[in-house]
Amino acid sequence: MVITEQYPAINTFLNYLKFEKRYSQHTIISYENDLSQFFSYLSEQYPDTTIIDIKSMMVRSWLAQLKGEEDLSAKSINRKISALKSFFKYQMKIGLLQQTPMTTIVAPKITKRLPSFIQESQLDTLFYHVEFLDNWQGCTEKLVLYLLYATGMRLSELIHLKETQIDIANRHIKVLGKGNKERIIPVSQLLVDNIVQYIQNKPIKLEGIFNVFVTEKGKPLNPRSVYGFVKKNLGLVTTAQKKSPHTLRHSFATHLMNNGADLNAVKELLGHSSLAATQVYTHNTIEKLKEVFQKAHPKA
Repeated sequence: MVITEQYPAINTFLNYLKFEKRYSQHTIISYENDLSQFFSYLSEQYPDTTIIDIKSMMVRSWLAQLKGEEDLSAKSINRKISALKSFFKYQMKIGLLQQTPMTTIVAPKITKRLPSFIQESQLDTLFYHVEFLDNWQGCTEKLVLYLLYATGMRLSELIHLKETQIDIANRHIKVLGKGNKERIIPVSQLLVDNIVQYIQNKPIKLEGIFNVFVTEKGKPLNPRSVYGFVKKNLGLVTTAQKKSPHTLRHSFATHLMNNGADLNAVKELLGHSSLAATQVYTHNTIEKLKEVFQKAHPKA
């Protein structure tokens, strides 16, 4: 029996995430996988258990099995706990449950790693000294790399960026982020001019496709191909282990902080829902201050 047929509340919850919370398809699939995994375990170990009957002990036994058999990281375990918390919170919201079984579930601590970023000098080398191919692909690669670094936008935000989101007169871009939250990112006149020129020079304009970035056949860029050419081009200027579109987002935020930007302003530019997510970049700033101190202070 398909687990969603045995527990139709899963589909109801997923529809809530899709149509009301407006989560991305990628996020919904992650929730679906985690919930299906939990309820499959439940049906095997505790047959005929309804949602109302679920206890904290059952959740703990599932998490213990995951940690023991699959050797999942603390981050993966936390994601699954988060999925269950959201699911049961929704059941309380619609009146199916009076209390969630997640109240006594403690998430494992995650060791915070500093965001990986590219040095400013290395990005200068990329944009001013690396020669890109003299064709549509080369033009696309250079502008995508520059826009990712100049705006800090996510890969998915760039892929779905529409021509109507470019405000030429006011020199800013309206970015549609997670949960369809809109934010405005100011950009330079040079970048606006480059985007306008890129749009005007599109080799093919397919009907119904208004994405800023397209292939030479006029189709929207594929996320995997963008990831590939970002990694390839960053590899020309840095030996950093992580070389992805998100690394450029981290670089955008880190360089802003290192040059004295206000933390709240960086939060808004990144589209973070809470300041806690942005504060991780202050650690990189502190590391830079330590480096300056070690080099400059006579008693360091």
